[in-house]
Amino acid sequence: MNRAYLDWNATAPLRPEARAAMIAAMELVGNPSSVHAEGRAAKGLMERARAQVAAALGAQGADIVFTSGATEAAALALAGRGLSGSGIEHDAVGAWCDDSLDVEPSGRVTVSDPGRSVLQLANPETGIVQDLPEGLAVSDMTQAFGKIPVAFDWSGCDMALISAHKLGGPKGVGALVLRRGLDIAARLPGGGQEMGRRSGTENLIGIAGFGAAAEVAQRDLDSGAWEQVEEFRNILEKALASFAEDIIFVGKDTRRLPNTCCFMVPGWRGQVQVMQMDLAGFAVSAGSACSSGKVQPSRVLRAMGYDEGAAGCALRVSIGPSTTQEDVLRFADAWDAQYRKMKAKAR
Repeated sequence: MNRAYLDWNATAPLRPEARAAMIAAMELVGNPSSVHAEGRAAKGLMERARAQVAAALGAQGADIVFTSGATEAAALALAGRGLSGSGIEHDAVGAWCDDSLDVEPSGRVTVSDPGRSVLQLANPETGIVQDLPEGLAVSDMTQAFGKIPVAFDWSGCDMALISAHKLGGPKGVGALVLRRGLDIAARLPGGGQEMGRRSGTENLIGIAGFGAAAEVAQRDLDSGAWEQVEEFRNILEKALASFAEDIIFVGKDTRRLPNTCCFMVPGWRGQVQVMQMDLAGFAVSAGSACSSGKVQPSRVLRAMGYDEGAAGCALRVSIGPSTTQEDVLRFADAWDAQYRKMKAKAR
């Protein structure tokens, strides 16, 4: 079966450049904290990756704190601070803040006190992009980084969360990004790595892959690759709309990531569609990968005002630069075949 991977928001395919950088890093024997030649070589590779990530994000290298992923970065930034968030935040963020911020039906969030608030830049389920207010305490930029232009230094945020595997790097590595001059208390005591902000020997192999992936992701943005992605996403939505009059596209009239299509057909469970499409050769999801295996309907869609029944019928297709027009059209045809069967049974 010729499968098509259409779940980039869950994790992007590993970029060849990231794989090559990781293999090269495996050859280095030194600990980045050691002062001998081998240690300095490892340290140099790590700092090069830090600079690559910073350049792609529009930040300063010294402000990048490498972690095991965006989840750890969220804990490092948010634990014990009592910040306000909303129902559309990722569970890794929602675990550390309340959901008192109002969410409009469009998916946009109202922030009245930025310095005490958390707001994601782009939602992993709907793709809806927010306007970040000046002075925002923390922003989860995980889904936006590498898909749309992001400049942390100009964002007005104190801190940001990012992850490697969302832009074609390896799983298990991410970073907390700090505004220049801001510092945080380490929550992992030990050897004082990462400038005393996060102890533990750094994941040099993963960090090398992160840096390479970030550099190439920026190159893709500069070349207009994601404009092509958006064109294919729009072709997909046009095809789906031509098949199903009762289809609802979430966030269609709001600024979205160029690759994300979240839609629902009332009465057709999203998890059922995921299984049907998987058997047909397509990898898609019913929401965020960290929550799609749960029975409960999407908390993001519920926060936007969709009732429990509708929220349970959502399907997300997320594509990337290696996705072809043939991929999305084949998916649309396969989805239509299952849609027709569902309608026939309903009658």
